[in-house]
Amino acid sequence: MGVNEAAELQELKKIYRNLMKTWHPDKFHDNADGLAEAEHKSKEIIEAYHFLVSISPETRAQNFGEYTLTTTASALLDFEYKSQTLKVYFADGSAYEYFDVPKAAYVKLINSDSPGRFARRHIFNEYVYRNISSVTEVA
Repeated sequence: MGVNEAAELQELKKIYRNLMKTWHPDKFHDNADGLAEAEHKSKEIIEAYHFLVSISPETRAQNFGEYTLTTTASALLDFEYKSQTLKVYFADGSAYEYFDVPKAAYVKLINSDSPGRFARRHIFNEYVYRNISSVTEVA
């Protein structure tokens, strides 16, 4: 979509609408090849939009109180790491995904005496994150 995680919601919405006007499948009902491409593109646009909204500064600010409560008061149940993305599952049922986490930070997390304390000091407020517990519930 040509934006970064600092894009404001209004900007995201405008770009999303313009892209969907261009790639909406209803515009390609006479062209089978174009329709297939439009369906694929529109799915990618929708996924990108939802992802960018979930990590936008406005969304994170809106949910900061809940996030802070979870990361300070709830114990870590589990975590997994894949392709510089760290997923953390908490005892209160919340789950968050952290992006661009270096493998070295993950290795330190799993080798620390207290992964919860390490994560509070070096992960939770250092990397772009999004709440995935609501994403998981919908899916």
